[in-house]
Amino acid sequence: MSIIIKNSEDIQKMRVAGRLAAEVLEMIAPHVQPGVTTNELDRICHDHIMNVQHATPAPLNYHGFPKSICTSVNHVVCHGIPSDKPLKGGDIINMDITVIKDGFHGDTSMMFCVGEPSIKARRVVQIAHECLLIGIRMVRPGVRLGDIGYAIQRHAEHSGCSVVREYCGHGIGRGFHEDPQVLHYGQPDTGVTLEPGMTFTIEPMINLGKRHVKLLPDEWTVVTKDHSLSAQWEHTVLVTETGVEVLTLRAGEEI
Repeated sequence: MSIIIKNSEDIQKMRVAGRLAAEVLEMIAPHVQPGVTTNELDRICHDHIMNVQHATPAPLNYHGFPKSICTSVNHVVCHGIPSDKPLKGGDIINMDITVIKDGFHGDTSMMFCVGEPSIKARRVVQIAHECLLIGIRMVRPGVRLGDIGYAIQRHAEHSGCSVVREYCGHGIGRGFHEDPQVLHYGQPDTGVTLEPGMTFTIEPMINLGKRHVKLLPDEWTVVTKDHSLSAQWEHTVLVTETGVEVLTLRAGEEI
């Protein structure tokens, strides 16, 4: 495993890319309404990234992915492809944004509730967010990734949910996906020891039902096998000398 430690110049560029990714989610939020299609959301985000931010949407053509953002609705776990199907009241949707600016990536996602979701839907969205915060708050030099994964898994399972294991967080920088892998389950006192200058994502995928998933024939869309609801939140973080800096923090968001 070759983990790239970022220098001060890299980190400053990561801050810019992270801020741009967060800004896309802030911009798109008012558009997430019943009746809008995920294709329309993709178009708005694409235009904003390209023409306002003068940046690049990382997912577009990444290993053949056909769109500029990922939109994962209800029982879709991750990598949902935007389509012409309109959102309806009660849906929950994860919008995953990755922006490239000056050669560096900023990667973030959040959940949106469309109209008035069910109690179960709100619950899985909330638990997934709690799992993200638990992970972020543990980041500091000397902590091992296995401890973070264990804490996320424990909270999810104690809350009656499950953690997807096939997909995980990742190092990020000039590369979209770098070392290390950041598992959202695990054993204490195992895994990579964090050092200042590491940048990676934490992005737990939490299912209301069982953890098992399947890949659809489009070879991108991942869904829960039992069709239970799934939720995910994601931030890009930097390990600092004393703790953590969230590079994709949105305006007014508290960690």
